[in-house]
Amino acid sequence: MTKVALITGASRGLGHALAVALAPTHHIVACARTTGALEELDDLVRAAGGEATLAPMDITTDAAMQQLCRSIHDRWGRLSLFVHAAIHAAPLAPAPNIGPKDFASSVDVNIAATQRLVSYVAPLLGTDGRAVFFDDPRGGEAFYATYGATKAAQIAIARSWQAETARTGPQVKILTPNPMPTAMRARFHPGEDRSPLASPTDEAARLLPEILG
Repeated sequence: MTKVALITGASRGLGHALAVALAPTHHIVACARTTGALEELDDLVRAAGGEATLAPMDITTDAAMQQLCRSIHDRWGRLSLFVHAAIHAAPLAPAPNIGPKDFASSVDVNIAATQRLVSYVAPLLGTDGRAVFFDDPRGGEAFYATYGATKAAQIAIARSWQAETARTGPQVKILTPNPMPTAMRARFHPGEDRSPLASPTDEAARLLPEILG
C-alpha cells in the first residue's frame, strides 16, 4: 500500500526539506502557494527516488482544502502522514501597534486554517496515521504578540487533539525544531550571524526518526 504524506508549507524551509527526506518512503502531496517552488521541489523528490503530487493552494481557502482532501481520499483512500509546516509570520511590532491586516492574516493561517485542516485530515489518517506540528514558543516575548499568540493557539489545537487521540490514534506529535536560517527567521532577526543555525536539511534528518518512530 502506498504511504502518502500531505505536507503544508512544502515550498521552502523545513516543510520543503521534509518533503525531500520523506520522498524515498512516501508519495508526497506538497501544498504551498508558490507554483515555481513546488515544481523545483518535484525535481528534488524525483531525484530522491520518489513521486510528488503538487497542490499549489492557499490553506486559508476552505473549498480548496476540502477538494484536496477529497482528492486524496478518492485516489488513495487514506493518509499515512500529515506534516503541518505552513505558517504566517507577521512583522514584529509593539502590541499597541499591531497592524489589523497582519493580525487577521495570522489568525487565518495559523489558527483557523489549522483547525479546518485537522477536521479534514483526521478521517484520512484513521487510527494509525500520524500528524506532526512544530512548536516555536514565543508567547510573551517583546514584539512577538501576533506571531506568538497565533502560534501558541495553533499548538493548543494540536495538543488538545494529541490528548484526545492518545489511546485511539491517530498519533499526534509536536516537535520543536532548532533555529534555522529560514526566510521567516531573517525577517525576525535581520543581520543575525546565521552560521551557527541548523540547515533545514539537517533538521529534517534529525527530526525524521521522531516523525516516523
